[in-house]
Amino acid sequence: MLDETTIEQRLLNLERTVVELQRLLQVTPTSNWLEKVTGSISDEQGFLEVLKYGKSFREADKPTDEAEEPA
Repeated sequence: MLDETTIEQRLLNLERTVVELQRLLQVTPTSNWLEKVTGSISDEQGFLEVLKYGKSFREADKPTDEAEEPA
């Protein structure tokens, strides 16, 4: 059986490890996610191209309705 000193030492090591893990995993939450991504797109032309692609993709997925077709 383990003596009291060995148990105390192991417990101390565990407590130190837990504190270190908590420090490593500590994440500071941002107050506003939008602030984090604002300005992250530096290529405006590329961004506009992505918007155009997304719009054409959404429009291609719409069902066609004969009543809505222009004359």
